[in-house]
Amino acid sequence: MKHLFSIVGLFFTLPLLAQTPDETAVKATITRMFDGMSKADSTLLKPLFAPGARLQTVQNKQGVVSVKEDPITGFIAAIGKAKAGTLDERLSGMDIKIDGDLATAWTPYSFYFNGKQSHCGANAFTLVRLAGDWKIQNIIDTRRTCL
Repeated sequence: MKHLFSIVGLFFTLPLLAQTPDETAVKATITRMFDGMSKADSTLLKPLFAPGARLQTVQNKQGVVSVKEDPITGFIAAIGKAKAGTLDERLSGMDIKIDGDLATAWTPYSFYFNGKQSHCGANAFTLVRLAGDWKIQNIIDTRRTCL
């Protein structure tokens, strides 16, 4: 009887673990971005971003919070100038929410440069489905020293 409850419980929880095709596609777009970073290949990054995409960082300097914005083109160029394998952003999860053609993804991370942990934080991605493909419209992140 105990095993029957386990099997029934598994049957009801599996749908909660399954991803929809859109969730899979959103995750794939974000994963491709990090693959491009790791490979230092800007050509992998360019098609992932929507026109007018934004890259922002929440900063807290001595209790004064501000938002710094960098151009996506600068981010892509910097990735292309890096040496393959020097940029390693490791995600500890990805929480995706979708409504129609709008998606968000929350991704806590630890960032390593040349194999040494540099910082950690969280990324908040906003993606939009354009012509059938999920494109990154905005990335805003936090950065802090990790313990």
